[in-house]
Amino acid sequence: MVTSSHEAMHRIFQDYPGLFSRVSEALSIPFPQATGVSVLPNDVTETKPVDRRIDTLLKVETEHHGPFLLAIEAQKKKDLEKPASWSYYLAYLRNKYRLPPLLLVVCQDRATAEWATRPEPIGFCSWPSLTVRPIVAGPHNMPVITDPDEARTDLALTALAAITHAAGPHIGAILKALSTALRDVPEDVADPIIEFTAQGLGNRPAKHFWRNLVAVDLSFYKSYISEEIRDEGREQGRVQGRAEDVLLVLEQRGVPVSEEARSRITGCGDPEVLRTWLLRAVTAATTDEIFETE
Repeated sequence: MVTSSHEAMHRIFQDYPGLFSRVSEALSIPFPQATGVSVLPNDVTETKPVDRRIDTLLKVETEHHGPFLLAIEAQKKKDLEKPASWSYYLAYLRNKYRLPPLLLVVCQDRATAEWATRPEPIGFCSWPSLTVRPIVAGPHNMPVITDPDEARTDLALTALAAITHAAGPHIGAILKALSTALRDVPEDVADPIIEFTAQGLGNRPAKHFWRNLVAVDLSFYKSYISEEIRDEGREQGRVQGRAEDVLLVLEQRGVPVSEEARSRITGCGDPEVLRTWLLRAVTAATTDEIFETE
């Protein structure tokens, strides 16, 4: 219930807009002298639906300190607007669940991680009313796990280490340790680790290295990535066979094939182009006639 004393405690600042400057001076809190004050609408209720989604939200139970909320955000680059969103998430979670919230930010490059690590004060001058201070996991502080035995003790941590070090100099050794550790674990345990690692590496060169490790070290697994690698191998085999067919037809018909033309045919990775060349090879008098419209 709103009482008269409640109203007086804040309404006086509306009627005397310069009052805050004198209050801060009386409290020995240094603020610049106000040169203008406007009374704004005090209703902060959202009138339209606003889409705000935390990447992952967990409720974590502890034995002696009770539960807490863990909001996890994946951050690929600096975003000056993010701290405002993070502060909203934390305030909203505290209000809705009445549990202490923590924010974990996961990064893949050192510059972004160092930026996210810096506390973000929300306030004015030297007096923050709220400070956003996330826990940050990135290449600057995540372990470099290159020992298969160590990787085997915590596969998920090793996978996350690989993801956060995806562009770093140690990524090859981390992935090799992880693939070696996965050889001895059940398929239902290995599959999600394989997939998370592949997804986390994105389009970086390390992903291709990981795919090769999966194909060689973990060839008995039937996860989507291993099947994808095998499908690509079969497609490459078909392309290679079609290129050999083009050369064979030309050879049987006695059409001279220069080294340049041979390299062009064997180096082509498009099966449709090779099919066109094969059809032309049946009647072409020279290799130039095969390539003439290319």
